[in-house]
Amino acid sequence: MLGLMVLAVLSLTVLPLLAQEPRPFEWAAASPEGQGMSSVKLAAMQSRLAEFKTKALLVICNDRIVLEWYAEGYSATKTHYTASMAKALVGGVSVAVAISDGRLKLDDAASKYIPAWRDDARKRGITIAQLGSHTSGLEDADQEGVPHDKLPGWMGEFWRREPPSGDPFTISRDRVPLRCAPGTEFHYSNPGIAMLGYATTAALATAPETDLRTLLRDRVMRPIGVPDKEWSVGYGQTVTVEGLPLVAAWGGGGFTARAAARVGRLMLREGNWEGKQLISRDAVRETTRDVGTPGPCAIGWWTNNDGHLEGVPRDAFWAAGAGDQFLLVVPSLNLIAVRNGEALPGREATKIHEPIRQLLFEPLVASIAARAPSTGEAGRSPYPASRHLMRVVWSPPETIVRQAQGSDNWPLTWADDGHLYGAYGDGWGFSRPGMPKLSLGLARIEGEPGDFHGFNIRSESLEQTGDDVRGKKASGLLCLDGVLYLWARNAGNSQFAWSSDHGRTWTWSDWKFTTRFGCPTLVNFGRNYAGARDEFVYLYSHDADSAYVAADRMVLARAAKTKLREREAYEFFAGLDRAGQPRWTNDIDQRAAVFEHAKRCYRSTVSYHAASRRYLWCQTLPGDDPRFRGGLAIYDAPEPWGPWTTVFYSEAWDVGPGETCSLPTKWMKDNGRTLHLVFSGEDHFSVRKLTVELADDAQR
Repeated sequence: MLGLMVLAVLSLTVLPLLAQEPRPFEWAAASPEGQGMSSVKLAAMQSRLAEFKTKALLVICNDRIVLEWYAEGYSATKTHYTASMAKALVGGVSVAVAISDGRLKLDDAASKYIPAWRDDARKRGITIAQLGSHTSGLEDADQEGVPHDKLPGWMGEFWRREPPSGDPFTISRDRVPLRCAPGTEFHYSNPGIAMLGYATTAALATAPETDLRTLLRDRVMRPIGVPDKEWSVGYGQTVTVEGLPLVAAWGGGGFTARAAARVGRLMLREGNWEGKQLISRDAVRETTRDVGTPGPCAIGWWTNNDGHLEGVPRDAFWAAGAGDQFLLVVPSLNLIAVRNGEALPGREATKIHEPIRQLLFEPLVASIAARAPSTGEAGRSPYPASRHLMRVVWSPPETIVRQAQGSDNWPLTWADDGHLYGAYGDGWGFSRPGMPKLSLGLARIEGEPGDFHGFNIRSESLEQTGDDVRGKKASGLLCLDGVLYLWARNAGNSQFAWSSDHGRTWTWSDWKFTTRFGCPTLVNFGRNYAGARDEFVYLYSHDADSAYVAADRMVLARAAKTKLREREAYEFFAGLDRAGQPRWTNDIDQRAAVFEHAKRCYRSTVSYHAASRRYLWCQTLPGDDPRFRGGLAIYDAPEPWGPWTTVFYSEAWDVGPGETCSLPTKWMKDNGRTLHLVFSGEDHFSVRKLTVELADDAQR
């Protein structure tokens, strides 16, 4: 009996421990429609690709397999050659691991790791970034139309992979000439990638894993759950040159479609695999985004950062190999796709990715766009559909609550006293009898969306008169530490003001933005700026001097919370660096676009949606008279600088959106699933409810 009791106790002790063992990640299958894609469009894409000897096709959206197809003789466990996909899967990923470990930097001179180049006046300046992005200047081992086994001289020897000193690495190091100065031109180069692998291996000299194959196996492939039999690299060879165990990174790999997709998933998740950071986020960003060199490449990966593939999101990156082997990753769409097979028709020497763009990339994006952010108009939005806030449903027009007749504008903020404060223009606010018509007036809004009351706040130091462009009008409002801050447009260009007594008295800055920023708006977080991202305040504007002229792009600035009143404290967004982090400048002339939509960037507001941890950007689309008819767009992003996707887009909303609209954070209900748009349609303080589906809902 005692033995049975001990066994029972052991069982009760062990079973909970066993239950805590993490289960290996496996993709589940889902219907395309369940992930916001069109099964009809995907089937048409698959059928078309099958006509051109595709062997494997795998599409994963929102971490669900929505399409997996193999030709006869192929399966999920059969490897397919990578060709130059290895440049990303082997070269790019290995460099990312080395960067993550602090063993390598993209700006390092390659000669730091390649002693033979140190006395070469031209080659000693080649950087790791240039080797990985095909801008080192090294000639390629290739001639148009000539098979590898027919190439003359060192080019043919490169592909024969003979023992040292006739091996590809020694040839690339000692015999391959420079066709141009490093960093000046994009020129595809297999020897360049060979030397990338050489330099990375040298950087691993003191690491536990001293060759790229072992590095990938122990640090990447096994941790992400890829069986050893489902991948291979380097033509199955290791070449020892001057003590370095070198593995080819330019080709010679074999991966199953799912193995390649798992690497894509790791990159999409910025190096994180089921909660474990295998590669640092910065290292993944540095190697999968434009590295600032000529051409469309990162480190082994191709990118669309410059938008050269129209119709494909700019954050897309991919591995590509001969025969049109592809691994595509699109973070903004939460999308991964793998295609293996024979070469597709329609290739041009200057547009090598044109066939795959037409037959895979664009059809994939179109299959997602088929789930419109609004009724039938997704294709007109400049950004893809959101994967985080979906299926917007508006309350019927007859349910719209309208108050403050004759007043427009209405930027809002949630103040420390629990009330909303808003600024109106060209009207009388909430107290028309006896009130003068103001171009800028202030009001306090108390209550909830279905039962609110507005009260005008009179202030001689704030109020302005003059219709349209003739009077200052508020474009942005914020409460921070009990102080109200306001940006006014029509001030040649914009001017700042603040109030420490909830709007009764105001102080105006003695400076203005006179270069663009004609309609600045402030990012609003929670009550009294609670839940803010950091110690800064962010403001956006369309890139124009006047609030009445549409622009091609939006711009972004920020200032420390404690220095908002000082012009010198403002920094301007100047684009993203290699790691995808924002660059800031004090020079307003160096500002860069944070959002682009030709001739459609106009007035807007931005609110933080805590439930999804995303920024919601409400934009009125310019038109004849938005008070009564016009377009409305809502975009979202994980950071103030993007990347942006589309929650809702309509060129002709069912009611007039007014001059300005916003989603006040106080009126975000039901864990962020019920929102209320405040807009100035029909020259009123107009409130309309909308519901959204969050990504977590879609996964259930």
